[in-house]
Amino acid sequence: MNKDLYFENAYFVIGTSYAGKSTMVKELAKKHDGIACEENYHDNYPGELDSKEFPCLTYTRDLVDWHVFIRRSPQEYKDWIDGAKKECEILELRMLPDICSQGKPVFVDTNIGIETLKKIAPMNHTVVLLSDPKISISRFFDRPDPEKQFLYQLMLEEPEPEKALENYRQGLELICSQESYDELLYSGFSVIHRDDSRSIEQTLALVEEALGL
Repeated sequence: MNKDLYFENAYFVIGTSYAGKSTMVKELAKKHDGIACEENYHDNYPGELDSKEFPCLTYTRDLVDWHVFIRRSPQEYKDWIDGAKKECEILELRMLPDICSQGKPVFVDTNIGIETLKKIAPMNHTVVLLSDPKISISRFFDRPDPEKQFLYQLMLEEPEPEKALENYRQGLELICSQESYDELLYSGFSVIHRDDSRSIEQTLALVEEALGL
């Protein structure tokens, strides 16, 4: 790894959905006068992405009929998610040098893979937040984000909405597998499990401790 891609002032938050990653990144940046690189911050990458270099990230950009998106098999959906994460890592590693050069602590809700994170920052600069994988599947459409509600409406428009929803759930089950969960759990980084009895402030304190802040 290039020495210019080692970030002493960057702190990374990884983990499962519904574990509080976005909230922690915002709270950390606010409290420590830092920069928040929130979920999908790579969307701000300047310039047009080449579909040959980034086939997964440009898939939806170049999509003509969104119904095709939801009709993919569960495995096709998982393969696309996995590919998009790898492409996001490339973009993040291109963006982070400029972001980190601003002299402030940088808190990142990241797609960068575990092995890469171990190379680009001190071990105690990454924390894993985990929630029960079943939550990510059962509550996927509960959130009000426009993207999720858009997909939900597409499925309701299908000739057999229940089959469309079940197909999508099966894709989520592949993505939120026990194997993926265990990879995070045993990554070697500090792990904090979701606990609804904790306040945001209490979880923040645990994250700060894990990151040495």
